Amino acid sequence: MFNKKTVRDIDLAGKHVLLRADYNVPVENGQINDDFRIKQSLPTIEYILGQKPSALIIISHLGRPEGQNNQEYSLQPVVKKLNELLGQEVQFVSDCVGESAKKAADGLPAGGILVLENVRFHPEEEKNDKAFAKKIAEDSGAQVFVQDGFGVVHRAHATTDALARLMPSVAGFLLEKEVSTINRVMKESARPLVAVIGGAKISDKIDLLNRFIDMADCVVVVGAMANNFLLAEDVPVGISLVEPEVIDTTREILRRARRLEVERNFNFIMPVDSVVSTSLDGRAPTRIVDFAAHMIADVEAYPKKPSVSAYTIGKNESVLDIGPVSAGRIAGIVGMSQTVIWNGTCGVTEVKGLAGAHDPFSHGTRLVVDAMIGNSRRHKNKPFTLVGGGDTAAYVASQNLLNDFDHVSTGGGASLELLAGKPLPGVDVLQDK
Repeated sequence: MFNKKTVRDIDLAGKHVLLRADYNVPVENGQINDDFRIKQSLPTIEYILGQKPSALIIISHLGRPEGQNNQEYSLQPVVKKLNELLGQEVQFVSDCVGESAKKAADGLPAGGILVLENVRFHPEEEKNDKAFAKKIAEDSGAQVFVQDGFGVVHRAHATTDALARLMPSVAGFLLEKEVSTINRVMKESARPLVAVIGGAKISDKIDLLNRFIDMADCVVVVGAMANNFLLAEDVPVGISLVEPEVIDTTREILRRARRLEVERNFNFIMPVDSVVSTSLDGRAPTRIVDFAAHMIADVEAYPKKPSVSAYTIGKNESVLDIGPVSAGRIAGIVGMSQTVIWNGTCGVTEVKGLAGAHDPFSHGTRLVVDAMIGNSRRHKNKPFTLVGGGDTAAYVASQNLLNDFDHVSTGGGASLELLAGKPLPGVDVLQDK
């Protein structure tokens, strides 16, 4: 499932090793809120150090400083965390190129570790500038390049593409694990295979949806992107987040999915009810709207005819979570599956409740998650679960559930590209086995 050389396949002894990690972690007031990505890089770092290199130099980016030396995006908090996790000194230099970087790299003791400052402080990074990549290589004294930043390999940047062309370049353990696991799930997954796809924008996941519609046993759409599918079914969604510019594409996806439901054993699941409110902050009243009632042409035939407000979203309301009927239905489908691929929460999970109350719009997500993990790490019949990085992984980490899923990806965009069957430039450029 992985046809590139790794750190196991190259001699690192006595060499300056340059490691590209992905330390794009949330930092607030100089403190790291989620160190998942940093911890996932440790096996590669520890292996490299065990091979007795002359030095290990680590490069990464953090956030979107847009080519400016903005200290809000400095990697200094990452260095502090690495010191704690590795239990040894990790040095830091305030640039990734230039005399200061060269002096710091040259002055490292045998087997020393140095972290260079955020590569995105230089606009040349995202331009895949060859001269910038060469400068990093020369000033760091690198003789071997190890790519372990899975979260960035879907981009052809200087530290994912140009740099890898200048010296022997191999993969780290995290990159190998991510690509191998995702490829294996897509090609050899146990059936039934269920894909739960949510998030904010359908435009980001059109290719992903089409691929899963072709290969999965069931595709479930949730989150804000489900609003486009509701509109395609002529269900009003008030002021909910939608992408009207891709509504025709949404209708085509829906038509194809419905056609496949007839042609083979396949199901395409949309929410049938939702939690709505006039406010995102959790302070306004919430209510449940029943789309199933709205979709019935003859409302008179609907048992206990509902009032208009019971099945219609108001013009000033937004869909903020899936409703209890949808959540229960999806949880039941997940519970009968053997493999679940999940990308995108079911509601607005980042809103916190008032006065210690539960997050007001995360109930649907949590019910579906409980079905994925079986409510217990010892649950024998739970499906194999793969979480596709980004905001979904952040939610899992915030709930202290990282160990309850079989694989939580460190890459949002990269996992989406790989799941959709697209090439990853930062992987393709590495040495073949």
